[in-house]
Amino acid sequence: MKNFALGKYVPYDSWVHRLDPRVKIFCVLLLMVAIFFTFDTWAMRLAVNGAIFILASVLLACTHTRFRDLIRSLRSLWFMVIVLLIVYILVPTTTTPVFPVAWSYKGWTVYWDSFAEAGRILMRLIIMIELTMILTSSTKPLDLTYALEWYMTPLKVFRFPAAAVAMTVSIALRFIPTLLEDTDRVMKAQTSRGVDFQHGHIWQRLTGLTALIIPLFISSFMRSEELANAMECRGYDPDAKRTRYRLLRFHFSDLLSFLVCAGILVAVILAFAYHYDVFLEWFGWQTL
Repeated sequence: MKNFALGKYVPYDSWVHRLDPRVKIFCVLLLMVAIFFTFDTWAMRLAVNGAIFILASVLLACTHTRFRDLIRSLRSLWFMVIVLLIVYILVPTTTTPVFPVAWSYKGWTVYWDSFAEAGRILMRLIIMIELTMILTSSTKPLDLTYALEWYMTPLKVFRFPAAAVAMTVSIALRFIPTLLEDTDRVMKAQTSRGVDFQHGHIWQRLTGLTALIIPLFISSFMRSEELANAMECRGYDPDAKRTRYRLLRFHFSDLLSFLVCAGILVAVILAFAYHYDVFLEWFGWQTL
């Protein structure tokens, strides 16, 4: 858990770090929207998701976040993959299968499409985690708070507490690694006291989970109280008018990044609306 990189800021002077946080949030949302378009052919789905995955991997490398940390952060998704496979295998598909039959037993037929569909959902989750890691690893918590507050500025007309919500979201993202470190520390402490989290029957595991959750909740509440006292002692008031030492300004690199991400989304929308799957044949791909 200590290698879980989501929420950790990586201090480095890369061009991704120098981008405006408001642009980075908007670009991440554009790319996330792009991966949720579903095409008629598997070749087009692979092309779109694969291209965005490669782009996200390159950006992740630019932030100097190790791919080993990404892989370790994805360990918790294996249970979800198994559940998705079971769902897609047991629930009959409503579309005509494209791939051949995987196996058939007493009238129960399983197609390779079920595995392909589960892989597509897994690819979406991986891309979403990559994009989130790019945002959090290249953006300081204060800059992220300012960007979120800037986007929620129009809601202030309706007396929406934009500053408080932005600060809450920023603190939540900041404390994800801290909570994971506390979880690892409590697990080691309880293991040294004889608690077994991996073996035994279901009741023993639930007892071990209780021994983990209760100290973790107590530690989280203590951290929350300490943080609230520290902010109160420093005179933090979410309703007060705030001044900033460093003002964020848009630059040409921000405009270029926005145009690239917007162009990707527009291309995906056009391919979805006008069925441009046939374009893959230009590159020698067989449309599946």
